[in-house]
Amino acid sequence: MTYHINLSAIQDDFLKYAKMNTRSDPTQTSVPSTPGQTVFAKHLVKQMEMLGLTDVHLNMASGFASGTLVANINKNVPSIGYIAHLDTANYEAAGVHPVIHENYDGTPIHFDNGLELTVDQFPELRRYFGETLISSDGTTLLGVDDKAGIAGAIGAVRYLIAHPEVKHGEIKLAFGPDEEIGTGADRFDVASFATDFAYTLDNGDLGQIEYETFNAAQATLEIQGVSVHPGNAKDLLINALSIARDFDNALPKYERPEYTEGHQGYFHLNSVHGNTDHATVVYTIRDHDKELFDARKATFQQIAETLNAQFDTLRITIAMHDQYYNGASAIQKNPQILALAEAGIKAVGLTPSIIPFRGGTDGSKITYLGLPTPNLFNGGINFHGPYEVVSTEAIGKLAETLVAIASLNVEQSE
Repeated sequence: MTYHINLSAIQDDFLKYAKMNTRSDPTQTSVPSTPGQTVFAKHLVKQMEMLGLTDVHLNMASGFASGTLVANINKNVPSIGYIAHLDTANYEAAGVHPVIHENYDGTPIHFDNGLELTVDQFPELRRYFGETLISSDGTTLLGVDDKAGIAGAIGAVRYLIAHPEVKHGEIKLAFGPDEEIGTGADRFDVASFATDFAYTLDNGDLGQIEYETFNAAQATLEIQGVSVHPGNAKDLLINALSIARDFDNALPKYERPEYTEGHQGYFHLNSVHGNTDHATVVYTIRDHDKELFDARKATFQQIAETLNAQFDTLRITIAMHDQYYNGASAIQKNPQILALAEAGIKAVGLTPSIIPFRGGTDGSKITYLGLPTPNLFNGGINFHGPYEVVSTEAIGKLAETLVAIASLNVEQSE
């Protein structure tokens, strides 16, 4: 099955999206956390209106921009949602300058700042040989995560509008804020979105489907030291940074992201800020298994208690909160959603691959809100940094897959 997606329009969309600074900010409590996300959402509202979608609006309480493609059939079939996020990760996103590499052949890409993209370092670049590769200029991220997902969803709807011979039920789009900081879907209005199921479009390899995600928590350590002149420090100085080091060393060495894969969980040191007198240390805690997840959080508390016992007053305090949970059990109760995704992927000539997702998506939270939402690929690699890339053809393949899912949804309901 072949759908001739308008790749030129998809590329134009993605380039426009990439240039918008939508970096989210975990220090803010506003919704969205940064104004650039609202600017982008308003742009998408206008685009959806111009395409002819109905019920297009921006929910100011949640930050989600949404729209509806009405069914072009008279019978009832399940309604589908396609969901992607507006924000980009905590990496430089101001002044993004996308660079197009036509007919990419694997030749090393050298950026002016000295960084380079090479197949030796990033073997997955081979998947883009012969395609139109898009990178940043090396000074910022590109925003593939998740602007490629948005471009793919818009591309699919554009195709369905232009080709009414492809029969489909009701399709709804939703583009929301602050996924990267784990708060975006907290206010998503499942009741008003009112689809039977949905897919987030928020990962890499073509053909991938993820419905198992981590259970996730964030822990912030506040460490209070005692700062005195090092020349007179004996029995007086308490170095907050040294305590931070001791805490990290007390965690299992090989339960870090760089040593784990598949379903294995981890402790990840995100940031350390401070000095002798005071330090703030931020960790993320991840595990697919709920019992192991809870045990990891308990380990955190136990290490703090052990270290605190060495001092005459409380030196380490921990603020910990859960961010999202593994939605696997809810998705497994609706196997037809995964079967439809697999069928759509096969229909466009790709090989489905169901893998445990070593991260989280808005779908993790949306599933827990009552709307089963597994995740599909967006075509990119090397997310969250200057090496992030995608090809126009890969985004096009996502759009093609979404069209196939919409069509097969009708066929399988007959």
